[in-house]
Amino acid sequence: MDLQVQVKETDSKGSFFVESEGKLLAEMTFSKAGEDRIIIDHTEVDDTLRGKGVGVKLVAFAVDYVRNKGIKILPLCPFAKATLQRHPEWKDVW
Repeated sequence: MDLQVQVKETDSKGSFFVESEGKLLAEMTFSKAGEDRIIIDHTEVDDTLRGKGVGVKLVAFAVDYVRNKGIKILPLCPFAKATLQRHPEWKDVW
């Protein structure tokens, strides 16, 4: 199964997500804090994908997303924060 991370956003919120056959399998939600920061507030991965690195894939996608926009991440979600801390090469985004 090819799990592509996608992004959807409104003026104030958004999410990075993975879906397959119309079913949401993983999602990391965020709020926009001004023009230069997003706040990651929640990460959820379906039980069928636990332990397969999908959560890390969502964080990696978020890192690329903010780098491309020239903004930063404030990780309020404990999973996102722990994942960022384990990857010193991502220190520049938060």
